[in-house]
Amino acid sequence: MLTLSKLSPSITDMIRFDHSHVLLAFHQYTTSKKPAVKKALAETICSALDIHAQLEEEIFYPQMRQLDGDATVRQKSVPEHQEMRRLIAELRATDAATTRHDALLLEMMRGVLHHVADEETVLLPEAETQLTARRLSELGAQMTQRRMALVKPQAGKIAANTLIGFSSSTAAWVMGAAGVLVAARLFARKTA
Repeated sequence: MLTLSKLSPSITDMIRFDHSHVLLAFHQYTTSKKPAVKKALAETICSALDIHAQLEEEIFYPQMRQLDGDATVRQKSVPEHQEMRRLIAELRATDAATTRHDALLLEMMRGVLHHVADEETVLLPEAETQLTARRLSELGAQMTQRRMALVKPQAGKIAANTLIGFSSSTAAWVMGAAGVLVAARLFARKTA
């Protein structure tokens, strides 16, 4: 019998996908875009980072604490998420037509790039070395299920911001990825 854990990408692949999604949104943001587009891109980034941080804190980091590895990177991960949340709150409260909005987004980008580099060069390889492929997939399935619960209440807002913020070709790619997540959710319900 096929189950979500057998079909799910590993948790490390899912984390990398999340990183790529946010980096793509950062690359779409330019200070010369219309305020409505900048606000939509910022909101897309903020929502993605909020969900990603919560998933890591609930599922990935607790698993990593049980493994041998670089305690320094692990110890600074949650405080980096807290700083990111502070920036998210300030960014959401700032008018996109101001230079402050641009400065906050660029500050967030710097912090996220540093955080992503630590995770992708230290934590993810540690997980892949110390956990079995089966365990990584089980954690990936857990992350998928939890993500669906977190996305559901804001799915309309996420879709609208994606359509406003991304160019048509990029929006099509992002919406296709969202479709895959929705299909995984429907499959999970049928197999449960």
